[in-house]
Amino acid sequence: MKKSNFNKLPQVSVTGHTCTTGWTDISARLQDKIKDFNSPKTIIVLDTYHGVYTDEILNNIKLGQTSATIFDVSTALLAQDKLEALVYPFVKDDPVFGFVTTLDLAAFFDPEKVAAMQKEIQDVKEGIVLVAGIGASLFVPKADMLVYADMPRWEIQLRFRNNRISNLGADNTAEPFSYQYKRSFFVDWKVCDKHKQTLMDHWDFVLDTTIPSSPKMVSGKAISDGLEKTIQQPFRVVPFFDPGPWGGQWLKEVVDLDRSAQNYAWGFDCVPEENSLVFDFEGNSFEIPSINLVFTHPVSLLGKDVYNAFGAEFPIRFDFLDTMKGGNLSLQVHPLHDYIKEKFGMGYTQNESYYFLDAKDDTFVYLGLKENINPEQMIEDLEAAQEGGAIFDAEKYVEKWQVKKHDHVLIPAGTIHCSGADTVVLEISATPFIFTFKLWDWGRMGLDGKPRPISLEHGKKNIQWDRTTQWTKENLVGQIKEMESGDGWREERTGLDAQSFIETRRHWFSKKVEHHTGGIVNVLNLIAGREAIVESPNGAFEPFIVHFAETFIVPASVGAYTITPHGESAGQECATIKAYVRTDNLKEDYKIN
Repeated sequence: MKKSNFNKLPQVSVTGHTCTTGWTDISARLQDKIKDFNSPKTIIVLDTYHGVYTDEILNNIKLGQTSATIFDVSTALLAQDKLEALVYPFVKDDPVFGFVTTLDLAAFFDPEKVAAMQKEIQDVKEGIVLVAGIGASLFVPKADMLVYADMPRWEIQLRFRNNRISNLGADNTAEPFSYQYKRSFFVDWKVCDKHKQTLMDHWDFVLDTTIPSSPKMVSGKAISDGLEKTIQQPFRVVPFFDPGPWGGQWLKEVVDLDRSAQNYAWGFDCVPEENSLVFDFEGNSFEIPSINLVFTHPVSLLGKDVYNAFGAEFPIRFDFLDTMKGGNLSLQVHPLHDYIKEKFGMGYTQNESYYFLDAKDDTFVYLGLKENINPEQMIEDLEAAQEGGAIFDAEKYVEKWQVKKHDHVLIPAGTIHCSGADTVVLEISATPFIFTFKLWDWGRMGLDGKPRPISLEHGKKNIQWDRTTQWTKENLVGQIKEMESGDGWREERTGLDAQSFIETRRHWFSKKVEHHTGGIVNVLNLIAGREAIVESPNGAFEPFIVHFAETFIVPASVGAYTITPHGESAGQECATIKAYVRTDNLKEDYKIN
């Protein structure tokens, strides 16, 4: 295998702005700004996203010659018992799933404490007043200066795992990661995102404290210009990788990851809700959540029709599932559209597909049910296995299909499935990415030595029993259709199924091939070839180089673009898989605006 050329830290270069690093220089820059107000009293709001180490900021930032009067808004949060009662309807007792909250951030604060703190802030007659913490701008809607400290979700997850942070308003660093993630997904991040969107047009400065003790700060205008540049060109978000009980060894080599790690099961290369976007401000990298681009430029990024259907959410997800020298995934099913909407408050479900980026000989995927099985007996056997009885005999009930490299199998919600060992899947799916109902996990433990949660009660209500061998053969496997061809290229339709709103097209090309977004966001991966170059026919953006297995996003507003084999691949055949939303297939009940 050739040496990896995978870019693990893609960046968008932004000129004309200064990135300030280190607490000393950050403090000096803020002090200079404060002097411009020339006022006896200056109120600075330091609002933060969940997971930020607010204490680090307050312990290191110096705003003047004398100490500032500091108000920590976390002291105005609801009492613990009231806060837990507030969030319980949205986290419930399910070990994995909750319900998307309808709360706003203001609901987490005690109104009497808020009023008292606002009076204290008002009573300060002179000097610098610093109001800090998650939701600080709720206390002073019109401050003299607004500084925002953002935080990517992947870093938040790592801080949970290291017992460094709690959920919003809680004191639960010792809680299991699964609960902390669940509450964040359904509650904390939802209210923080909603709150952040009200502030983004008003940021004076933005802090990047993703790396502890290595702070960076830029102006709000710098972030705005960076996002504006990103939306005008193809770009990549920063991928992250995670081990799992079935994980493999392929990603280590192809992506150049830590060889000493046990395995890497997942590679998340296009999940804007959790990935980061990194700007290069004249040699200084600055990390923000990539979802900020969705929030600020939803129509330019997604396209008008997609935005009208989904709102400021990115509906397509690409990720890797590596089982090379690993094990089978769990036997699973995803919820039907009406079920996910009623039970969990999600606007659409996880129709998905497995594109086999690599596979050894004699590899397989479990997909659909066998003909003439007894559903009641299958559920009884699953229940017995869950209770520690006999091993569930998957091959008695579930059909197995042999797969090879570049096969693409379709998995509409409600279809039982499981990818086998010794494959690498590029999973192309709708975005609700935690809604996997595990039915059977082969009797193994998670990496923490504990049983992985099985969601049989949910799963059995969503299995579509008529998706048996013949139906699966006719609808979900081998659905490749040649569409067009030209000099040095051909285009194939590979899916998805009729129930999905995602279309996928594969292009094989040894010469330049023309693409057009058609006013809809395109997500692509270079599935064959070492290197390709993405260009604008009219020079609207700088040439953009992608490497094997890299996922990249082409905003709807880009319009025309071309892809050509490049570098080591010049003159050779390459291939991309492209996904986009079929706007003619959007149902009225997808709307989540």
